[in-house]
Amino acid sequence: MLRRTFLSSTAAAAAAAVPGLAGAQQASPGIDVAAKTVTVGAFTPITGPVPFYTILTHAAESCFKWANETNQLNGWKINYVTYDDGYEPARSVAVTRRLVEENKVFALAAPVGTAQSVAVLPYAKEVGLPVIGPIGGATALFAERLAFPLLPDYGWSAASNLDYAWTDLKAARVALLWENDELGRSAKRGFDLHCATSKKEPVESIPFEVRNTDFTPHVRRLANAKADVVILFGSNANLAAALKAAERIGYDAKWMAPFFTADPTTRKLAGPLLDGVYFSSWLLPVTADDPNVKAYRDHVAKNYPSDPIGVFGLNGWSNGALFVKGFQMLLASGKPLTRANLVDVMETMTNQSVGGARNVSFKAGDHRGARQEGMVQAAADGSFKLVRDFKPYPAEVFDAKLS
Repeated sequence: MLRRTFLSSTAAAAAAAVPGLAGAQQASPGIDVAAKTVTVGAFTPITGPVPFYTILTHAAESCFKWANETNQLNGWKINYVTYDDGYEPARSVAVTRRLVEENKVFALAAPVGTAQSVAVLPYAKEVGLPVIGPIGGATALFAERLAFPLLPDYGWSAASNLDYAWTDLKAARVALLWENDELGRSAKRGFDLHCATSKKEPVESIPFEVRNTDFTPHVRRLANAKADVVILFGSNANLAAALKAAERIGYDAKWMAPFFTADPTTRKLAGPLLDGVYFSSWLLPVTADDPNVKAYRDHVAKNYPSDPIGVFGLNGWSNGALFVKGFQMLLASGKPLTRANLVDVMETMTNQSVGGARNVSFKAGDHRGARQEGMVQAAADGSFKLVRDFKPYPAEVFDAKLS
């Protein structure tokens, strides 16, 4: 199992040197008061079907380095430890257990994957481990008090895509192509609910496996159904493969996808086939003249110059920034630096700017962080342009009771 870490902790030495600190360390895992260091961790797919998702972790790590270098935490430093999980939920649980038992992390911060983050929730509840900024969009993440997802539920995003297809693209025949795991199932729930509320039916709803590379059978079904808009919820590689299958069989439709695929990594996989694809997005454009977004561009370029600067990386940075914001609030509160107190103060976050996100709020019983999306389109010059401003999610989906 591969491991990445920076700013190595000196907790054991500090505990031995300072009387009474050993007890404090036991009460607050991951907190080194003497060294003013907090250790957090994450799982990330260095191997497996989506190794380019490590861009997310590189960006989160760069955010923590930025926080350390610019003294965002009033003298405190963040020690970030990550391990490879191969994008396999069972391995994500094993990594989390290792981070807790061996590395004594204070929290998970920006762990990568929807199904992966959902899989670790039972263990996180068992040990009282906060999960800050899980990079996934599943309903289960919003229903758990220890989890603070910055990403929207993919059901909200799917409903936002569907609303745009109906109202702006004037589509009459819309289909859903969804990854058969928690990511896709969350999208399907929101899509189906918005259809039912609007008394409309999709012309097709087709699942696929995350490792699927040939979408020819799926696209033939879409073509036979005469879908004029296809909303795909899956990975960058899935979207690229579906677009290639559509080109092979001569199927012409408008395509829509979630925000994280509006990125140079998808452009690299799909080439000009990406031109014209629409994406819902809860993040500011990566070229925005905003100090938080500029910090992302500057520091990722410095730390990982080969990584593309795009919404994919800004997503990772913003989820890292959520932990920075939460720990800032915990320090300012004057409360003991415990996991439980981190959860308590995070539930007082109101209308905060966090990385590329705006108006982020959490409260007891409501862990919906992002609350609105804009619509972005891939342009022929390789850029991604905002074609519809931010607006709230369809209310019946956003306010639906979480299961």
